[in-house]
Formats: sequence, structure tokens, C-alpha cells
Amino acid sequence: MKTIDYYFWMNSDWAYLGADRLEALAARQQAAIRYLPVDLPDVYSRTGGVLLGQRSPERQAYRVAELARWCRKLGIHVNPQPAHMCPDAGLASRIVIAADRAGTPVLALYKAILKAEWVDDQDISDPAVLRDVLERLGLPVDSLLAAAEDAGVDAAYRRNTDDAVKAGVFGSPSYVYRGEVFWGQDRLEMLEEAIAASPVEA
Repeated sequence: MKTIDYYFWMNSDWAYLGADRLEALAARQQAAIRYLPVDLPDVYSRTGGVLLGQRSPERQAYRVAELARWCRKLGIHVNPQPAHMCPDAGLASRIVIAADRAGTPVLALYKAILKAEWVDDQDISDPAVLRDVLERLGLPVDSLLAAAEDAGVDAAYRRNTDDAVKAGVFGSPSYVYRGEVFWGQDRLEMLEEAIAASPVEA
């Protein structure tokens, strides 16, 4: 089975922009996706990354311009400077991990959380916001919130972060296929080319 290890931060505007295209790519290539939310500030601290608010004005301005270009290209709206930008994503990440462990398809869930931040100006570190997202999706709210506090789920979150660094990941979203890292939703075409060219493993 061809498998994509998908490392992403639950505050990643770029992950939001690439979400549907990754799913379509996987469907075309008959590949599975392993959804692996990570603690990106931790990844940055170990790989030399710089959090957005600490970057130079030039780099911050370029991010806004690049987001605008991609939003036009894809026909997707995001607010480059939302009211609650990049709060603690721990609970949101653990909810996604818990849902995935329960066998719930997580595309709609993680997209809805990202949309809450980047489109609806909501604070995704607020349990009430996350509860509302789960309710709107018709998911089992109380059981997922409880599972998100489980030590095993937190350990999985930490393991995802460690595994990301071990794999060479340093940003979000990153896609790892057979040991090769593709960083950024603008590398999805190259990821697909790599998958298409690879033999199916028994």
C-alpha cells in the first residue's frame, strides 16, 4: 500500500489550503494518508525554525502576499491576520488524533478547525469553540473531548512531533513518502509525481 505520512500543525493556514488537494491526490493514486498533527513550535525549536511573530517584517509581508496569490489561484479565502492567530493548538491536535483513533474520517474535522481560525476569526484553543465544531459535524462531542485528555493520545501527539523531526520535517504542512520530504502545499504536484513513479509494495 502506498502511504503518505502527513505532518501538519493545527494552526497551519497552508495546511488548510492544501487539504482538499491532498485528498484528491491520494484518491487518484490509491494511496493512504496517515494524519499526524504535530507541535510545530517544538519542531521549530529543534530544527531552527522561527515563529511567525518573530520573523522580520519583510518575511511577514511576503507571507501575506503569497497567501493572497494562492487564495486567488485556488479560489479559497483565508484571513492572513485573523483575530486569534496561532494560539495553543494542543487540544485541537489531540481531538484530531482521538477522532482518527476512533475511526472517524478526519478531513472534515481538521478542515473545520482550521476554518474556524483562518476564516471565522475564532480561538481554536478555546474548548467551547472546539465543542461547537464537533457539534456542527455531528461527532460525539463528550467522548472525543474526554479522549483528547487521555495520556495515550497526548503520547501519540508527542510521538508525531518526534517522528516528524526524525523524518526531516521542519515546517507545516509536510508530506513524507518513502523517506522523501515534500514541504508545503505547493509541492503536492511533486509528491504525486513521486507516488505515481513508485512501485506498489506488497
